[in-house]
Amino acid sequence: MPFNIKLLSRICKEPGAPGFETRIRNLVLEELEGLADEVRVDSMGNVVALKKGRSSEMKAMAAAHMDEIGFIVTHIDSDGFLRFNPLGGFDPKTLTSQRVLVHGREDLLGVMGSKPIHIMTPEERNKPPRLEDYFIDLGLPPDKVEKLVAVGDPITRERELVEMGDCVNVKSLDNRASVFLLIESLRALKKSRRKPAYDFYGVFTVQEEVGLRGAHASTLEIQPDFSFGLDTTIAFDTPGAKPQEQCTRLGHGVAIKIMDSSVICDYRMVEFMKSVAIAKKIRWQPEILRAGGTDTASLQKMTPGGSIAGAVSLPTRHIHQVIEMCNKQDITHAIKLLSACLCDLDKHDWKF
Repeated sequence: MPFNIKLLSRICKEPGAPGFETRIRNLVLEELEGLADEVRVDSMGNVVALKKGRSSEMKAMAAAHMDEIGFIVTHIDSDGFLRFNPLGGFDPKTLTSQRVLVHGREDLLGVMGSKPIHIMTPEERNKPPRLEDYFIDLGLPPDKVEKLVAVGDPITRERELVEMGDCVNVKSLDNRASVFLLIESLRALKKSRRKPAYDFYGVFTVQEEVGLRGAHASTLEIQPDFSFGLDTTIAFDTPGAKPQEQCTRLGHGVAIKIMDSSVICDYRMVEFMKSVAIAKKIRWQPEILRAGGTDTASLQKMTPGGSIAGAVSLPTRHIHQVIEMCNKQDITHAIKLLSACLCDLDKHDWKF
């Protein structure tokens, strides 16, 4: 199946800060037409796509969060400059010289401003930047800002997708790359006319970046027996990285999560995923992430007795910046792994 770069670009571009996922949700609903037996939106805003399996004896679930790190307007001063709070985790230094979109009565392009270095004191120059040091400049007179923007409006980052060799570079690959992965896995299942082993719930979750909230709700409702978190992970394969710090490497295949700070994946699922990757000649690498978590934690524990949980991870450089980078071949291998695992769940011995 050819790599649909146009779709990935659209998915990454569409705004969806935590709690404000309407536009990316509408795009997902559009793309799911004809790919699932049932599609619905729950009360929290998660999109649930059901693909019926060969058996309804058990249930499988995969979750890819739709939201991206962003901001929310907290104050508009008398000159029309905006102050904001973060929605999700930010390294303040990554905000310097960045453009943003303020989603008020219309989308407004803004820039992150801060005190010019020329007039900083020596002490200020030597301090690491703080979020509160930044403001948003819309380049508009204050009366127009007041008509178009209100406290509580969401803000997202602005950056177009570009291809760089065999890689893609854009904002919000965390976690739009996995939204793409889940849609394309459903498309692959339809094209191959293969059914999942068990009824499969592909869920596009909300508010992951602020505490896995959408995955909590959807897991409680679906109560899966098997589950797969779909998310990006750190590829620290750059200059200065020690081998033990790298976590994953771009171009070395899809990552099979062993653990992160929020979850230890079920060893039975890890072994199953490895065996499928080897049997299908899918390039893979192990992942242990020392800090950070994903929807996998909710999938594992937010159902009575827990689920047999694992995760398909996409190696990503420059994470939580506007220059996030993934390798297209790694994404392709991830699509193959997820679709193959869903079809072979009934072929594994799951006993302890």
